[in-house]
Amino acid sequence: MSFLINPFAFAVAGGDFEPIATATVGSGGAASLSFSSIPSTYQHLQVRGIALLNRTSPFTGGLYMSTRLNGVTSGYAYHMLGGNGASAFASAGTASSSILSFSRSSTSDDSIFSPFVIDILDYANTSKNKVVRLFSGYDANGSGYVNLVSGFYVSTDVVSSISLLCNVNTGGTLRQHTTAALYGVKAP
Repeated sequence: MSFLINPFAFAVAGGDFEPIATATVGSGGAASLSFSSIPSTYQHLQVRGIALLNRTSPFTGGLYMSTRLNGVTSGYAYHMLGGNGASAFASAGTASSSILSFSRSSTSDDSIFSPFVIDILDYANTSKNKVVRLFSGYDANGSGYVNLVSGFYVSTDVVSSISLLCNVNTGGTLRQHTTAALYGVKAP
């Protein structure tokens, strides 16, 4: 399976993209996928990847992935817009432990990889709270979803670690082959 995202389709204000790190979930899955010790030498950060989510039993809701910054479990909010070609949805709220990154509304589509791109803007600026934006979706041969999310992290701390988690409040794991790459975006 090959996977390619055009970096210019999701460009953030700034200059060159430089690879920082990659991470892949191994056999047996994992509760999270994380990047730590992120250098503070870039203007923005971008995470690109594909995720395959797995529910744990008993579990009856939709699947979703969340983003946690610096290991902090409070002070997040989000807005989400999405659609499946036939209907649209929107949600918003505060989140006690992470920023909602994307959701899968069906309980029968957990075998399909979801590509995603997450931008963390001005992550090293200690004068600003942090803003996160995300684009994700999946295709199920004629059905699927697309999600657009904006997130807010109430902290002026430099973002030095990022964790991607599956169903942070109700259980679930990231399946094997879930992969993410972290990029730094240089100032122009």
